[in-house]
Amino acid sequence: RRFDPAQTLRAIASHRETTVFAVPVMLQRILELPPETRTGHDASSLRIVAVSGAALPGDLATRFMDEFGDRLYNVYGSTEASWVSIATPRDLRMDPRTAGRPPRNTSLAVLDAEGRRVGRSTIGQIFAANELPFEGYTGGEPMEVRDGMLATGDLGHVDHRGLLFVDGRADGLVVSGGENVVPRDVEDALLRLPEVGEVAVVGVPDEEWGQRLAAYIVLRPGARLEADAVRDYVHEQVARYAVPRDVRFIPELPRNATGKVVHRWLTAHPGRHPEGRVEWPPLGAGQAG
Repeated sequence: RRFDPAQTLRAIASHRETTVFAVPVMLQRILELPPETRTGHDASSLRIVAVSGAALPGDLATRFMDEFGDRLYNVYGSTEASWVSIATPRDLRMDPRTAGRPPRNTSLAVLDAEGRRVGRSTIGQIFAANELPFEGYTGGEPMEVRDGMLATGDLGHVDHRGLLFVDGRADGLVVSGGENVVPRDVEDALLRLPEVGEVAVVGVPDEEWGQRLAAYIVLRPGARLEADAVRDYVHEQVARYAVPRDVRFIPELPRNATGKVVHRWLTAHPGRHPEGRVEWPPLGAGQAG
């Protein structure tokens, strides 16, 4: 069943809901509603809007709080590690990109490849431990554990304020021409373009460079944008080697049942349309993860 943003606002007003759990794309759909629809329902009963399941773009967090008040909580975790950190409205006002701080009885560390803790603002792999231990996979696959903490599978860093930032999947790091690129940095840059509604950046195979970056962009309704303009803009925001060589405009990002973008579907279907536009076939039952 597809998410209905207008019906969600009606239900909040009708039932005087106090708590809503959502994935980021749901907040995006609510903000895309006409102004008269967004303001036509009383959402003042809301105390908590908890968002999880995918990366929360900073611009989306700010726009949602500006519209609905400081009720937004960004909850970061994984199936294996359970919750890892929570960003409160105050944290998100300090920096809307943050995943916050570990809650009570949760330990968090950012480690390098040798298992050593990295310095402030240095990117490493995120590990966590709490009172909800993961016992293992039914198939017996190995778990990566360091000092009693479980790997979340994500890269991240902690800044000077103790705020955690998730920089992307550990297996999503793109190495192009010997340079490491974190796709999340490029995505954040692209989301600052007013025409861009949603974006996903992945690495695709390249015979010369090993990998190259491909950006898949969903434009806002009525917006127009050319691939060269996208590359020129990104070139001003990030390092030269992080500029996407492929720019594809698509009607929607492929998502699984929980609303998470299926990056491996993008990687497996890079598309070679000269006009830069491609539509995806529906996700099959075996491609929903």
